[in-house]
Amino acid sequence: MVETKKMNEAEFAKVVKELSAVAELIRTRQDEKQAVLKDFEKEKQRFKSGKISEKAFNSSVKKINKELSKLDKAIKQNIKTAKRINDRLRKASDRQVPKHLKVTMTGIKSVSSKKKKKRRK
Repeated sequence: MVETKKMNEAEFAKVVKELSAVAELIRTRQDEKQAVLKDFEKEKQRFKSGKISEKAFNSSVKKINKELSKLDKAIKQNIKTAKRINDRLRKASDRQVPKHLKVTMTGIKSVSSKKKKKRRK
């Protein structure tokens, strides 16, 4: 008897959960970056109002740039991870392409799908 393909739902759900976790991590890093930018705006206002010196502000700018660079690097790494997980998800779904079957009076036949070649103009 011919059987249809069945998706491994547990594997698929596991990969989806991983992708979701990485997406949350990306969002967290983006929120951290936004918080750093808000802190910079506060420091800038303190400098403009004369509450901190130029030397202190310059030191703060260097620290903030270093933090922004670190967060950007982490976000890029998480995006690469998400792409790898997405590729695994795509492969899992690609394995589900159904076999083309044809029912006849004599039984079930597997029909090979022939792709038509596009003609070049």
